[in-house]
Amino acid sequence: MNKGYIHVYTGNGKGKTTAALGLALRAICAGKKVFVGQFIKGMEYSELKCVDYLPNLKIEQFGRDCFIYKEPEDEDIALAKAGLAKCRNILKEGNYDVVILDELNIAIHYNLFIVEEAVKVIKEKAPDVEVIITGRYADKEIIQLADLVTEMKEIKHYYNNGVKARKGIEF
Repeated sequence: MNKGYIHVYTGNGKGKTTAALGLALRAICAGKKVFVGQFIKGMEYSELKCVDYLPNLKIEQFGRDCFIYKEPEDEDIALAKAGLAKCRNILKEGNYDVVILDELNIAIHYNLFIVEEAVKVIKEKAPDVEVIITGRYADKEIIQLADLVTEMKEIKHYYNNGVKARKGIEF
């Protein structure tokens, strides 16, 4: 890869993180190194076990229990800001071919940090690093910065029929 592009997966439909992880798998199978920084997430998601099987993958969470249905607390903000600082270093160093900023859009939406901070971090990346940004509510500045934007649109979802998140499918 000569130039690293910026992808955004956003929208209210299911599949943003799943698409990013699929791209990660493809990159790893092509001999590339992948870093996944998960903003707002601190729960035990099944993909965390991938690192046991894929040596060129590192996943780090910058969150704790999900606060989406309440206001974020100071600890949520501190974890997100520390995560953004870590991602800044990873993007600048260029030791990873692909960097996934999972739920970055949600972190911005909930004011864990401002969009200008995130844009600055992404613009400082090493030129050949591919960046994948996920999460609903992508800010217009993130969309403008991106080279590729995909919107996942919900047409029908079994959640509406009372089906809870299932291990290995939603988490």
